[in-house]
Amino acid sequence: MVYRLLAVNIDGTLLQSNGRLNKATKEAVEYVSQKGVRIALVTNRNYYSAKKVAKALKINPMMVAHQGAFVGETIEKPLFVKRLTEELTLEIVRLLETTSCQIQLIHEKGSLGNRIHLPEKLVSRAKMTLNEPSMFSQQYVEVLSEELQKKPCEPIKIDIQFVKGMDQRDIKRLIGELFPEVEVIDQSDQRLILVPKGVSKWSGLLYLADYLGIKRQDIVAIGDGLDDIDMINGVGLGVAMGNAAPEVKRVAKWVTRSNDENGVAYMLKEFFRKQPPIEFLQKMNMLK
Repeated sequence: MVYRLLAVNIDGTLLQSNGRLNKATKEAVEYVSQKGVRIALVTNRNYYSAKKVAKALKINPMMVAHQGAFVGETIEKPLFVKRLTEELTLEIVRLLETTSCQIQLIHEKGSLGNRIHLPEKLVSRAKMTLNEPSMFSQQYVEVLSEELQKKPCEPIKIDIQFVKGMDQRDIKRLIGELFPEVEVIDQSDQRLILVPKGVSKWSGLLYLADYLGIKRQDIVAIGDGLDDIDMINGVGLGVAMGNAAPEVKRVAKWVTRSNDENGVAYMLKEFFRKQPPIEFLQKMNMLK
């Protein structure tokens, strides 16, 4: 089996728990790229934040960002973008405003959120990513629904941080009942992500693979989160991190070390050293 696309989650997988990119991991991803294998960063981060990680890798990977609602290499010419409608966004925000939560409406180049006092332990969790690039604008208003009535918005996703876990469960149930056109994605620490129905990391990766002319069995995917399960289960070689949840490990064909033990680097060097460069295989007419 020859693998032609490597899909890697960012937080909890490519990066260590402190948010840093280990030198060994960086070198391993570059090593795979030099063999002619296409690289894709598959993440719930926004495009600019994912691009910052890509720049640290010193390669030019494809992006499956915003939980799969954005697919492409550049922000100017995406291959695929799917949004929530203006009307739907306003209805959801009005429902969310009945609870105590931080709401962020996220699009490609920025976000619009409500001002709310969160407990100190939740403040860092409400931030979408670590070290958010300054080019990604973040605007906050007092009453989000009032702002949307004046300036309608079609976000790629909605990020919600609840103060109470009970509110998270109630809102998840209500959104499922009232808005069938929305996909509700559970995150840890009283957090939900809302995206258009059918959007996921896996659907975004499939779209990218189809664009590149790569079959799903020719993909290696590495991740650690519950939202990585479909991706890990659906590709030719699905890899779970050592720090992944048990549900993720159960569907994986390979469980590597944790992100703080260079799990990505260990797996890539162990596996891809056996695979000849894609260019060589093409010259020898060994690729189907």
